[in-house]
Amino acid sequence: MKEKIIIIGGGYGGLLCGAILSKEGYHVKILEKHYVYGGGLHMFGWKGLQFETGMHIISGFEPNGVLRKFYTYLGIFDRLNIRPADNESFDLFHLAVDGRKYLLAKGREAFIRSLARYFPDEEANIRRYVNKIYEICDSIALFNLRFSNNSFYDHSDIMSISAGDFIASFTKNKKLQAVLAWNNSLYAGVKDGTPAYIAIMISKFYIEGSGRFVGGSKQLADALATMIREGGGEIITGDGVEWIDIHDKQIRHVKTASGNIFTADRYISSIHPSMLFRIMDTRKIQRSYYQRIDNIPNSYSVFNTFIKFKPKSFRYFNYNYYYQEDYDTTWKYTDYTDENWPQAGMFITPPETGHDEWANKMIVNCVMKFETVKQWENTTVGRRGESYKAFKKRCEGKVLDMLEKIYPGFHSTVDDVISSTPLTIRDYLNVKEGAAYGTIKDCRNPAASHISVHTKLSNLLFTGQNLNLHGILGVALTAISTCGELVGMENLINKIHHCTPNSHTDNNA
Repeated sequence: MKEKIIIIGGGYGGLLCGAILSKEGYHVKILEKHYVYGGGLHMFGWKGLQFETGMHIISGFEPNGVLRKFYTYLGIFDRLNIRPADNESFDLFHLAVDGRKYLLAKGREAFIRSLARYFPDEEANIRRYVNKIYEICDSIALFNLRFSNNSFYDHSDIMSISAGDFIASFTKNKKLQAVLAWNNSLYAGVKDGTPAYIAIMISKFYIEGSGRFVGGSKQLADALATMIREGGGEIITGDGVEWIDIHDKQIRHVKTASGNIFTADRYISSIHPSMLFRIMDTRKIQRSYYQRIDNIPNSYSVFNTFIKFKPKSFRYFNYNYYYQEDYDTTWKYTDYTDENWPQAGMFITPPETGHDEWANKMIVNCVMKFETVKQWENTTVGRRGESYKAFKKRCEGKVLDMLEKIYPGFHSTVDDVISSTPLTIRDYLNVKEGAAYGTIKDCRNPAASHISVHTKLSNLLFTGQNLNLHGILGVALTAISTCGELVGMENLINKIHHCTPNSHTDNNA
């Protein structure tokens, strides 16, 4: 008889674990609180358009890419429609203070050359930096889908140095230091606290193959859900787990909002650990354990602005645009006031067909602390009051003004605009404080901020963005680690490698 697995939370991590375990012969049941599965892969419809809510920038799908290998093993790679970003400019980093726009090219050598154009005297340092991040990434077994008996955290040299110190060890040029941390908003970097491995892995990952989903990220959620169902699994939405019954350091059953009780041989939680602790009797687990995890700080959140353009008024661009006021802003995204917010933003024009000339929409992400919306923290979706609506309108106006500085005449291209705040992320994704990038990892005390896939309950495992790494890569690697505890890590890694990715060139390449 198949071993029964209940997965709490149907976000990206929960779906990945469900897909792996369904493929490996387990009977999977996913219980999702929201009315639709997908978490950050979810999209919403507005005025005839579909907007992504979280997963905007992707990578790992190039030939020999880690996610291409993984999704080929799952049998869903060919179901995905992916458009690679421009080779000569996968990212654009724009500094308002001097008007400089840094175009960053894709691929190891091309990336080095693109930076050397702007910093010719620093070419040797740039090369040393890039070579080092490749060397470090090559040494991390899980990042390369290699089996190892060593823990990810055995890499003490990159666990105990901060991202800021690591970059500064290669160059004293302050502008170059800022440019090397251009995508800091993708990992909520703290100059003196974020472990270097996070910046290293994410930077190398996107240098190799940045891209975007054509038509949106929901296709990935749907492909994973289809695989789970084809394997005999079940996804129940709109009926989240509200209580976990614990006996003798094991989960005995879970109870959902509708009163249904489900039992399984094993349980996996893909929701924020702090949210999980709220639905169990924590007196039945080690106090120091759950308090340590519950006290780990959360990353900052974002204010999302969703823009609908007038027809043929704004041209599509096939790269990710990072904008900030000054070079010093790189590590100070949360050092804002109500008056000077936003000091930075990341925005894209999502591809609809893969051959777009004109954009019909734009998504803008601006860092926002939960404290900024804390006065409405006890409200619920649709019932936050007029002051909250006025706050959102003011923020939308400031974002549009920022874009007007970048693109004179931008206001005239906008047909309509809506937005979401950290409260939206908190309530829809069930994430503590609306944290966009999971819990904060701290190089000054790595053990304190580390959350293992193992828990203090013998039949419960963790997965999701709050463990090793967040994002499309980090959650995938964590799902492999979680499921490896059940099917055997070496066995799972070998199976992934035995599935050879397609060699033909298409939209997925």
